[in-house]
Amino acid sequence: MASIAVHAQTSDDPVVMTVNGIPVTRSEFAYSYNKNNTADVFDRKTIDEYVGLYINYRLKVAAALDARLDTMASLRREYAFYRNKQVLPALVHDKDVEEEALRIYESQKKRIGEKGLVKPAHILLRVGQKASPTELEQQKQRIDSIYEAVKKGADFAEMARRFSDDTASAPNGGELPWMSVAQSLKEFEDMAFSLNVGELSVPFLSPAGYHIVLMKGRKQLEPFDSLRNGIMDMIEKRKIRDAIALRKVRTMVEESKGTASEADLMDRYADSLCAADPDLKWLFKEYHDGLLLYEISNRTIWEKVGKDEEALKHYFNSNKKKYKWNEPRFKGVVVFTRDENDAAAVRKLIKKLDFDEWDNAIERRFNNGSTKRVTATKGLFVKGDNTVVDNKVFKTGKDYSMPEGFRCVEVVGKKLKAPKHYTDVRGLVVSDYQEQLEREWIDNLRQRYKVTVDRDVLQSVNNLAKVSQ
Repeated sequence: MASIAVHAQTSDDPVVMTVNGIPVTRSEFAYSYNKNNTADVFDRKTIDEYVGLYINYRLKVAAALDARLDTMASLRREYAFYRNKQVLPALVHDKDVEEEALRIYESQKKRIGEKGLVKPAHILLRVGQKASPTELEQQKQRIDSIYEAVKKGADFAEMARRFSDDTASAPNGGELPWMSVAQSLKEFEDMAFSLNVGELSVPFLSPAGYHIVLMKGRKQLEPFDSLRNGIMDMIEKRKIRDAIALRKVRTMVEESKGTASEADLMDRYADSLCAADPDLKWLFKEYHDGLLLYEISNRTIWEKVGKDEEALKHYFNSNKKKYKWNEPRFKGVVVFTRDENDAAAVRKLIKKLDFDEWDNAIERRFNNGSTKRVTATKGLFVKGDNTVVDNKVFKTGKDYSMPEGFRCVEVVGKKLKAPKHYTDVRGLVVSDYQEQLEREWIDNLRQRYKVTVDRDVLQSVNNLAKVSQ
């Protein structure tokens, strides 16, 4: 992975801030501001409002660089993959695409060969691979009858629609697409290419079954000019441009005789593109730094919070007042059973289990056979979530229906006025705890790393901002 270059201070692009010794030029800051404060952004920021957020971003990147996360092989690969997706199309010129289209045409022409293309229609009566002699004879008699009817004037297309087992072609009167050699079963191909236009084959057998073929057309491949637009469309739709570019790069690697690698060449092309387009340079840097930001945030905040159940529990217990409900919830399970004995057994089974274990325990105990004895819905229900809970817990008088084959319903759990355990509001607790750790992390980074901002240069960013203040 090529290093992400940073502008030195110039009169045209002065440094707006320095974070842990790493300069941020005015053009880089303006690029980030403009991208994140477009006209359709709901919470657009002024330059002064945005600068604090941007400093926090750069501080986290500085921490990731200190941790040498930029040396991770996985991060380097992901960055190179993204960057190369932007670079490869720029390596392909109109001449390259034209040559590729001609190459595809010549390859197709060679594959088709002198026999050209045929457009058959057929009627198929399928015969299974393990068909008995009796079944084979029955299908033979049917195909012979159809053949005789067509010979006597019956419309081939209508007979195909009525009798053919090829559900793809039957609605079209048995017509198949244009085909060349080696695109079908050998028996079918041999018969089709032996027919003249308008000629009807005798019934014949292939591994698929019995066929009758009517030849609708024959031709050679059209000239390149008449097919060019279709081939060009295919190149775009199948994203063959990237393959063209990679082939060019690999050819240059071979021609270098070991003096250049594929990665070296991609680095050079990326650098040349960035020199011509500063926004592309900042885009690449943004993605590179974004990968660092994700990795350091995951290690410092997200992964830590996700695994530290004790910390979440402690945070919830220390902040219970934040998590009041406007209306009560029912924390429990709705159980439908086929008989009363299972209903009582469910209640007994989960009595001493943690709430998180209820559904799995019920499934293992009652539904490990061929018959589903119990259906259970566990959750933290508010009024309106479940008709059974509404009826039996919230006493709304709403009717509910039983699943087919089930006779009893059991509601097990507790009605809560407020959350009792952090898992009752886990999503909110995780989010709030992450925000607290984020604030503590930022405070630590601001003490750890020196940040300087040139206010005069910052004010001049307004001249580069594309969004009105």
